[in-house]
Amino acid sequence: MKALILAAGTASRLRPLTNNTPKCLLKIGERPLLQRSMDALVANGITEFCIVTGYLHNMIEDFVLEHYPSLNVQFIHNGVYASTNNIYSLWLARPVAEGEDVLLLDSDLLYDPAIVDRVLKSGDDNNLTLIRHELSEEEIKVIVDNDGKIMELNKTCSPADAIGESLGIEKMGKAYTKALYAELEKMMNVEHLENSFYELAFERLIAQGHSFRIVDVTGLFSCELDTVDDFENAKMLIPAELY
Repeated sequence: MKALILAAGTASRLRPLTNNTPKCLLKIGERPLLQRSMDALVANGITEFCIVTGYLHNMIEDFVLEHYPSLNVQFIHNGVYASTNNIYSLWLARPVAEGEDVLLLDSDLLYDPAIVDRVLKSGDDNNLTLIRHELSEEEIKVIVDNDGKIMELNKTCSPADAIGESLGIEKMGKAYTKALYAELEKMMNVEHLENSFYELAFERLIAQGHSFRIVDVTGLFSCELDTVDDFENAKMLIPAELY
């Protein structure tokens, strides 16, 4: 299984912290967010990585090459990161990810490494990590059917109907990534939806019979890091054993 990490964004809401540092290289304790994720993935047997970069890409590439010289890491540069969203970064990874088993991660996550273990050991080919908490309009919310399959996945669905929030880690099997890139080809080259969230593609695949089951990780630590206040709070909230 390959890890596909999306790390192109500018994280403007975290300025001034991100004025000269990409968000994924901001530190909690002694390790940047990206290093925490990569350490968790390596500890769970993943040795093949694709990282899609954009903003301050040289800093990310230099950091990874210095700290993980023995890993198989491929970098893909999103040169239009300032005018596109994460769906376009996902699209650019087509040569690496289409028809492959992939673990997709946002690069700016802070979470317990046990979440990776739980996802990889889940029985289904296609899984999405879920956190249950009180929801608002901002989160990517998840609605499931009676069998636990995801039916809606977006920011606009009703918080009252949703069971939780997507954390930003998805496991996708070969059939799913093949269908995903077929859909993304239409979305990028015909409909020009480059400034969308990648969850839009996930939703469109539901009607084609491709969906996720949830992996509930509510009991394991994770933390949202969208603002400077979030980042400062995370330093206090992270459990001591993970610091």
